[in-house]
Amino acid sequence: MEKSIFHIFLTDDDDDDRLFFSEVIDEICTETSLKLFNDGQELMDYLLLPDSVLPNLLLLDLNMPKKNGMQCLCEIRSNPKLKDLFIAIYSTSSSEKDIDETYANGANIYLNKPNSFGKLREMVEKVLQLDFKFHNANLCKKTFLFRN
Repeated sequence: MEKSIFHIFLTDDDDDDRLFFSEVIDEICTETSLKLFNDGQELMDYLLLPDSVLPNLLLLDLNMPKKNGMQCLCEIRSNPKLKDLFIAIYSTSSSEKDIDETYANGANIYLNKPNSFGKLREMVEKVLQLDFKFHNANLCKKTFLFRN
């Protein structure tokens, strides 16, 4: 029996953040496909293609040009084809306003970008071990902000 591939999408306008995330995924995940997007508009254009492969995990940076993470989140949650995607906000922001707004708009988890490669690796490993269905069923503000 063929193992299924776990599809991860990262949407982030920072080249270094995309590179580090890609390196972490390469190190820890063998049955994973990572697709990178430079901004929210590029992500949405792809997701809305009729034959697009949807991610098991979508990470969205909040502050991006063209279409920011909040705009993508709202658009995804209002689209019947996309509304059930597991969305992680992946941001440097620790603002209560950003956390509250993304929670209210339907994100599944909020991840603060770590400040080192080692901490990023540790965070990604823990997030990939989450049972997404269980996490969604027990989603509350306390579990929304991921603590590494």
